[in-house]
Amino acid sequence: MNAETLQVPLYRLAHGRAGDKGDRSNISVIAWHPDFWPVLVEQLTEQAVQAHFAHRGPTSVRRYLLPQLHAMNFVLDGVLDGGVNDALNLDTHGKSLAFWLLDLPVELPAELGLLLAGPPPAP
Repeated sequence: MNAETLQVPLYRLAHGRAGDKGDRSNISVIAWHPDFWPVLVEQLTEQAVQAHFAHRGPTSVRRYLLPQLHAMNFVLDGVLDGGVNDALNLDTHGKSLAFWLLDLPVELPAELGLLLAGPPPAP
């Protein structure tokens, strides 16, 4: 980070939802503003998401881009402790995984700071 960039959590740039099928989680990320789209494509890579979810041990992460919607979908295999019928955790459907992803730090060009959702960034 430098004077020309801001580091903010992803939820300031986008919103998301999570769903499940067995031991697979689908997490959508949708930009709040079209100008955020290039930043999301550059920084929300399969590798970045894999690293962010390392504690859950995904066996694979795939990203699908939906540029006309300024959205992307991530498919994470092996992150739900076996799925609804096998998992012993409280979030067997993995609904909280979208919130975990939305906490990922993102570097944003400072000139886009006024478009962020929530309170203005600190100087």
